This record gives sequence, structure tokens and C-alpha cells, in this order.
Amino acid sequence: YLNSNAVFVEKILRVAPNVKKLYLLLRASTEKSATQRFKDEILGKDLYRVLKEKYGPNLNQLTSEKVTVVSGDVSLEDLGLQDTDLEHEMIHQVDAIVNLAATTKFDERYDIALGINTLGVLNVLNFAKRCAKINIFVQVSTAYVCGEKSGLIMETPYRMGETLNGTTGLDINHEKKLVEEKLDQLRVTEASPETITQTMKDMGLTRARTYGWPNTYVFTKAMGEMIVGAKRGNLPLVLIRPSIITSTIKEPFPGWTEGIRTIDTLGVGYGKGRLTCFLGDLNAVSDVMPADMVVNSMLVSMAVQAGKQKETIYHVGSSLRNPLKNEKLPEIAYHCFTTKPWTNKEGKVVRVKNIEILSSMASFHRYMAIHYLIPLKGLALLNIVLCKLLDKSLKDFHRKINFAFRLVELYQPYLFFNGVFDDTNTEKLQGIVLKTEAETEMFCFDPTVINWDDYFVDIHVPGLVKYVF
Repeated sequence: YLNSNAVFVEKILRVAPNVKKLYLLLRASTEKSATQRFKDEILGKDLYRVLKEKYGPNLNQLTSEKVTVVSGDVSLEDLGLQDTDLEHEMIHQVDAIVNLAATTKFDERYDIALGINTLGVLNVLNFAKRCAKINIFVQVSTAYVCGEKSGLIMETPYRMGETLNGTTGLDINHEKKLVEEKLDQLRVTEASPETITQTMKDMGLTRARTYGWPNTYVFTKAMGEMIVGAKRGNLPLVLIRPSIITSTIKEPFPGWTEGIRTIDTLGVGYGKGRLTCFLGDLNAVSDVMPADMVVNSMLVSMAVQAGKQKETIYHVGSSLRNPLKNEKLPEIAYHCFTTKPWTNKEGKVVRVKNIEILSSMASFHRYMAIHYLIPLKGLALLNIVLCKLLDKSLKDFHRKINFAFRLVELYQPYLFFNGVFDDTNTEKLQGIVLKTEAETEMFCFDPTVINWDDYFVDIHVPGLVKYVF
């Protein structure tokens, strides 16, 4: 979650300059390359401009005093720590651990996703247990560990071996063994890197669907939750389950974002004139939450739950108290890109039209058949007549259609998602620690204050255009 990671570090440095030390574990082979990653991928971002304005040339001194960059890898049992003196220092100094490490690709290679999202949690937890002063462990998960459940989804834990479809036999050690056996088998047959990647991607989706999860990402995150719940001992545990994390609404300034979410892919595709239809249940709700509000909920939950030997789960989302209906999205996109049209690389302004709404998978397949599959057959015939002169065009057309079908297959559970996330614990949290108006504002994560039209038109879409595209 590089998006949340960067926002989290920035917020602490900006509002809590008295923090003694932040140890930031970044995946890298050496301390030098980890430090370079921190400078380029975190400090180098526009996100830090408010801090730069506040501290000026003293920012480097502040970060060198407050932030220790640690090279490592959560997928390794010892976290890949190479500096034994630094490891010793951390074990005697660290009093809070936040695990934001994740791979968020829906169809990630199963070995990679299992290594980071599931076994990585165990590795970080084991390290936390070695820390002498530890009094809180925060695991950032996702609200969508619920799979395709509908109705009110509660803030309840997943117990070891629990599945969404009732299929028995889910065992994390067995999953690890299956991955190792499959990789050994692929190496013995001298499979190409491309074949290995595709086989491991397919394996992840197959294993997820065997137990009722729609994709590798949410399946491995759910198993990560199971591990931390079962093995935490007496360690105080906060499980944060954010919904879809979008650009900052307020801090350090509105509109900062990094990476693309489901709704962004659709929105920008439409703005660029490439997407002519919207697929989804218009009566369903898209649950989105600005990144700064997610970070605020994390910080407040740490303060409230520190030292309490229990597990508390927080859904950080908007679907219960300020639902964003899917029917609003095409309206907002049309308004955004007619008032501020996209200008392409050639400098030509792209004029968008009202989008065609497809409210079922059947209507999507019909749309694709009429607009793409029938023309594809015509192109194939023409290619035969022209002695395969159009081979390249045909392959490109084929590839694009297959890509569209795969994207829809991966995103379909969210386009037709009918769940609403109960946030009783999160609502209680907002009122517990915040005594003054300044604190309430500084650590706000109340979704009811968001006006979705204003947020998307004035903040989110301009932020996307500026920082992502």
C-alpha cells in the first residue's frame, strides 16, 4: 500500500514531530538502496511539499533524526534484516508495529501473494513478539476479505481454516507446500519465466475460488488475518479493513494519489474516449475512502488500543453511513470530462458522450459480440483473403479483447458488489479519543462529512489527472 505508507509517514512527521523514531522497512537488497528508495519513492513525492514548506532545508535533518530506513523483506522469516546492531536496537526500542506491506494485484502470482500477504504477516508478528516494549500491532487488511458476501458485513474475525463457501481443508501450511511443489515441478520441466508466471497466477485464482474468494489478493489477505488472529498471543491487535482507498480529501492537501483503483481505471478510460460503456449494478454501492482518513483511523486506533490485550477490527469505509451509489459514477464522470475535457498527446481535446450502461454480464457479452467479436471475425476473413497481411493487426485486436474480458472477470465481483460494511467499532473510535475541535479535525475519518460530487469533481479526478496520468 505505498499510497497509505507514504501518507502515514508524512502525517506522523507533520503532526507528531516529537515522535522518537520511525523504523521504516523497505524491500531492498542493501541499506543504501533502501535509503535511495525512501528518498525517491516517499520523500521525493509532491505529497511532502507541505512538510518541505514547513521545515525548508531542515527537513533532511528532521528525517535523518526521526526516520531510520531498514532494508528487508517481509516474505523472509527474519524479515531479511542484515544489520545485527540495527536489529538489536529495534528489538529494544520499538513499541508499535504497523504492517502495511502488501501486494494488491488481484491476480498476483500465488507464490508472491502468499509470501507477502499471508506468510509475511507471520514473519512481522514473530518479530513483534521479540520486541521488549511492544504494546500495539496494527495489521492493515482490506474490507473485501468478505469475498462476494451481500447485506451487512460485520467487523468480525476470520478464524484459522474458515472458508467463504464452507469447503473444508483450508490449511496455510498445505498452501505453502503446494506452491513449493508446483515451483519445483516447473523448474524440473525447465519452464520459461513467462510460463512460470502465468501458471502461478492461474494457481492463485484457482486456490482462491476453491474456498470461495474471488481473487488471489483477498484470499491471501484473509489468510493473513487468520494467522495474526491465531498467533498473536497476548499482543494487542488492531485489524484495519479499509474499503477502496482513493486520493486525499484534505491532508496534507486535497487530491494526492498514487496508483489506480478500480473506479479510476473506468473513469480515466472514459475521459480519454476509450471507454464507451459502464458495466455494473447501478443500484449497488461503491465503497471508497480517502487515504488521509484511512491513515487517521489507523493513528487513533493505535492510541486507543495500545496496551489492551485484545483484537479489535475496524471497517474503514463509507457504504453504511454515506453510501455512494454506482448510478452517480457515470454522471460524475460525464460532468468532470465535459467541464474539463481531456487533452491527448497530440493536443486534441477529447469530447465525451453519455456512456452506455450495461447492468449485467449477459449485456456485456452481447455488447462485446456486436462491437468487437463480429468485426474480429470479419478481420480474420479479410486476413485470409490478403494472404495473412493483417496478422499483426489481428493479434493486437485479439489481445485487446482478451485483456478486456480478463479485466472484467477480475473486477466483476466489485462492479456487482451488494455488501455494506458495518462500522460500529470505527464510529465509536471517532468519539473516544478526540476531545477538542482541533483534534477532531486533525484526525477525522468520519465519512458523513464527504460530499461525493464535490470530492470527485474538484478533488479526486483533478488529482488523478495530475499525479497518475
